[in-house]
Amino acid sequence: MNAASIRPVAIKIDEDTRDRVKRLAEARHRSSHWMMLEAIRQYVEREEKREAFRQDGIRAWNEYQATGLHVTLEEADAWLAQLEAGKDVAPPECHV
Repeated sequence: MNAASIRPVAIKIDEDTRDRVKRLAEARHRSSHWMMLEAIRQYVEREEKREAFRQDGIRAWNEYQATGLHVTLEEADAWLAQLEAGKDVAPPECHV
């Protein structure tokens, strides 16, 4: 990230939260700015992963709706049990 791409942003937080951030920053020998920036980065990364997971689910559901292809719970469970046992097995074939 270069200096030209960094833009200041103002946020409004209540006094209690501001004080908590300040105390934690002091305990960690960091600035309040660093703590808030790190919190935002972690939040955005976590939420991007959640959204990607949600989108994967939507795509899988749409594909199932279009094709009807699936595996049963029993088939998936048996496959996962083999993987857990250390066996290198291919996933079960999807069927209608």
